[in-house]
Amino acid sequence: MSGVAATAPEQPTEEMENQIKSPTAVPNVPPDYNSHFVPGPAGPAAPSPAVLPMGYYIPQQPGAIPLYHPIGRTRPIQYQPGKYPLMNQPAAIMWMPGPAPMPNCPPGLEYLAQLDNIHVLQHFEPLELLTGFQTNNRYDIKNNMDQMVYIVTEDTDDFTRNAYRSLRPFVLRVTDCLGREIMTMQRPFRCTCCCFCCPCARQELEVQCPPGVTIGFVAEHWNLCRASYSIQNEKKESLMRVRGPCATYGCGSDSVFEINSLDGVSNIGSVIRKWNGCLSTMGNADHFEICFPLALDVKMKAMIFGSCFLIDFMYFESSPAPRHSST
Repeated sequence: MSGVAATAPEQPTEEMENQIKSPTAVPNVPPDYNSHFVPGPAGPAAPSPAVLPMGYYIPQQPGAIPLYHPIGRTRPIQYQPGKYPLMNQPAAIMWMPGPAPMPNCPPGLEYLAQLDNIHVLQHFEPLELLTGFQTNNRYDIKNNMDQMVYIVTEDTDDFTRNAYRSLRPFVLRVTDCLGREIMTMQRPFRCTCCCFCCPCARQELEVQCPPGVTIGFVAEHWNLCRASYSIQNEKKESLMRVRGPCATYGCGSDSVFEINSLDGVSNIGSVIRKWNGCLSTMGNADHFEICFPLALDVKMKAMIFGSCFLIDFMYFESSPAPRHSST
């Protein structure tokens, strides 16, 4: 009939299935329908995202959580002076704000340039009180606002501490809020078996700031009635004198060590050992208050600060005799 259009001859069902299957067909695998996908008309092109600065994220769909991927080198976290968190501590330690560097001032002594009064607080060591075993002394240096300025730690081996007790040679390391060692104080061993007036029996303390650079010495002078020291420069030239009380073991009262000029006329400052009670005295937890003029040179302030530790070891470091088992 002329009104009917011609149609393509029907193909068997098996031939149509063979055309759909790919030449590399694998049994039990879904057929690949991508070859029969006919793309539609091209739509409008999406605008290219603007270039964002380094470290920013690309906005996502509304309601989605954006992901932040830092690009480039990351910087370490730096704690500013003021509140310095310590690990494994119940609370953060309040540090004194760090001052700006000063000309002709050893690094780390800028704190002393802003202070005219500091407190030296020795840690209480219950192990020494219970067993008599000497441990390294530790001190907290604070200002009048109870802010930490320095931390002083003794570095002495166990044998030296327990063999020589309060006469032991020691090394004290002074660190700041960043953990930098800004000052080192060394006390050599001096024999006390001979006459006290002999120069070889007099105690001495060397102060280095920064470590390795000597800025002065604290030398003991023989005196029959009271403690006497001289504060010297790096050339061992006397600059100031320290005079202690006649009785340094005052019970119930403070012990004052005056810092005077060489002629003894003008008073420069003082090192005061505060009375804290019998328990603190037995546990070697001393409290010193150091006073000096605000305009005094920072190196001289460091020397007065160092004299406090020599005074502590010589007069207030009560070292009990080691216990021996009875035979």
